Amino acid sequence: MDKLQLLAEQHPVEGFWKYYGRLRNEGVSINHKRLYRIYRQLGMSMRRKVKRRIPARVKEPLCVPEAFTHTWSIDFMSDALSNGTKFRSFNVIDDYNREVLFIETAYSLKSSRVIWILNHLVNRYGCPKCIRMDNGPEFVAKLMHSWSEANAISFKYIQPGKPMQNAYIERFNKSYRVGVLDAYLFDTIDEVREITGVWVDDYNKNRPHDALGGLSPLMYRQQQTGAVGLRYATAPTADPLHYAQQDQQH
Repeated sequence: MDKLQLLAEQHPVEGFWKYYGRLRNEGVSINHKRLYRIYRQLGMSMRRKVKRRIPARVKEPLCVPEAFTHTWSIDFMSDALSNGTKFRSFNVIDDYNREVLFIETAYSLKSSRVIWILNHLVNRYGCPKCIRMDNGPEFVAKLMHSWSEANAISFKYIQPGKPMQNAYIERFNKSYRVGVLDAYLFDTIDEVREITGVWVDDYNKNRPHDALGGLSPLMYRQQQTGAVGLRYATAPTADPLHYAQQDQQH
C-alpha cells in the first residue's frame, strides 16, 4: 500500500498503530487487521521493547487539566551540532491536549529569553493558572519569581529525582528526541529550527496520540471545544531578528 510505505518513510520510528491512526485521521477507511497483514508482508514490523516497571507513584497524582490553557509544562533539552557545538531547546506544552505551544532552540537560554517566550504565549493563548517545571537553575532566578507573581501564575516545581511528576513533557521530550534530535545530523542551528518547525506542525495537526483516543492534539481540542480555525505554534516562529543577533554573539 503506497500510503503505508510513504508513512514508514516519513515516520520510521512510529510503528503500525500510529500509521493506522494517521490513515484514519486522513479519512482512509480500512480494517486494521487487513492493514496489519499488509504491514507484515512489507516487512515493516518493529521489535517490541521490553516493558519497564512503573516508578513509585507520587503523593499528588498527575491529573489532566479541565481545559486548554489551564496548565503548561516546560523543560529544557540539550544536544550538539555535527561540529560538537552544544545547543539547548526550551519546550512548552499544554497538559490538556499535549499540544506543543513553542520550542525555542538556541546556543544558550537565559531567564530573560524564557520570560519573553512565556509572555509571547500568554498574549497568544491567554494566561495559564499554573506552570509545571523541574528545579533547574534557569527557573530559580529572581526574575522568574517576579514574573509569576505579576501574572498570578502558580509555578509548580517537581521534587528532585521525580521526573514522573512532570510526565507529560517527559514523554514529549522522548518523542522530540527520537523524531528530531536523534534522527538528523545537524550542521547549523538554523537546520535544527527548520526541522523542528516542520515536526511540530505535523505533531500538532496530524500525529495520533494514544491518550487522546488516536486524535492529534489539535483534532482533540477542536472536538472538545467545537472551535474552528484553531491557532497553533510552529516552532520557532517568533523574533527572527533575535536569532540573528544571538548567533552573531555566539
